[in-house]
Amino acid sequence: MGYYRPRVHRRILGRGASAGSRATVTAEWVAAALVIALANFVLGLVGFGNGLVAMALLPFLMSPVTAVAILTIYTVALSTAIFVPLRDHLQPRPVLDMLAGTLLGVPVGVWILRVVPISTLNRLIGATLVLIVVLDWAGLHPQRLPGRAWSAGAGVLAGLMGAAVGTPGPPVILYSAAQGWSPRTIKANLQAFFVVNQVFILGGYWWAGVLDGHVWRLAASFAVPAAVGTGLGMLLFSRVDPVRFRRMVFALLMVAGLLLLVRG
Repeated sequence: MGYYRPRVHRRILGRGASAGSRATVTAEWVAAALVIALANFVLGLVGFGNGLVAMALLPFLMSPVTAVAILTIYTVALSTAIFVPLRDHLQPRPVLDMLAGTLLGVPVGVWILRVVPISTLNRLIGATLVLIVVLDWAGLHPQRLPGRAWSAGAGVLAGLMGAAVGTPGPPVILYSAAQGWSPRTIKANLQAFFVVNQVFILGGYWWAGVLDGHVWRLAASFAVPAAVGTGLGMLLFSRVDPVRFRRMVFALLMVAGLLLLVRG
């Protein structure tokens, strides 16, 4: 797939829609709004996963490149909102190491977005996620991944995957799960990382010409569903215990991996 400028499905944009097709326009907008609300509910609850959930469904409603760009815009804003009440739980050193790695990974991911079929990337990521979760459920995962090389390596992969397919979470989530941190520390560290990571990626998208007026208008039109979904997830987060939190994280990764494998 060669590089192309983001193009949203005509019916969502309403270009050329006749009076008789307005119900279809409304139905597709509502479908996209529900997907975005659900995806950001997951973000508010566990601190990641909005890209994994949304990218399993949004490409049926709009260009995958447009969907990735919109999700990146939301993640910058909504991860900042999630981080603020958790800021006292932040551990700066591993986050800084991950961000140093992201600086290397983002340019590679932007290049991949331009030249490699997204379906190929999705299936590769899906297969990796399924393998990792199966190993975890079988008790074959590492209990700890000490050292700065692991955090920097997770950042490189997150920058690459985030820029290429809008899913920066899996590498840093798997790294975080092997650190013995509390759910609040995991969530605080992830949000701090995602804010800066996604700003870097937005800069790459701007340079590559991905961010145009259509992307910004769509992002504005779905802002309320995204905010409502995130807020509901944040309200429920305080009721989740650490064991259940880890189970939810890996169950979500398995579902996302299977969806990526099947849909491509």
